[in-house]
Amino acid sequence: MKKVNLYTDGACSGNPGPGGWGVILEYGTAQKELSGGEANTTNNRMELTAAITGLEALKEPCEVTLYTDSKYVADGIDKGWALSWKRRGWKKADNKPALNPDLWERLLTLLEKHSVKIVWVKGHDGHEYNERCDKLAVAAAEKYK
Repeated sequence: MKKVNLYTDGACSGNPGPGGWGVILEYGTAQKELSGGEANTTNNRMELTAAITGLEALKEPCEVTLYTDSKYVADGIDKGWALSWKRRGWKKADNKPALNPDLWERLLTLLEKHSVKIVWVKGHDGHEYNERCDKLAVAAAEKYK
């Protein structure tokens, strides 16, 4: 399997409000940047969309290291929250509805296709690729203001 680094970030001006996401895919010395946004969304939806879009861009199953500054995304995967929510019919442990089931469903399907390791990075802390993804996300969100 090809080894790919996937750097992601989401941004939102207001929560909800105009939002954007940024992705950097890195394979060997090649890099590809992707970004997009929505007029009325949340930060968590943009964080999830970044991860989904990056994984969907891969043309074959890959070994992926996914870097995110989102505890929501990282913990949702690593702590098994999303799988638990799905098993309970998209309900959390307190029986309240889990948020963003449409995006979590897409992400869980992609996690079955690729071998993904999650690496949480502190946001706005000088991590080169996280900072670049943030700039991409903010620029994409600006288009919807």
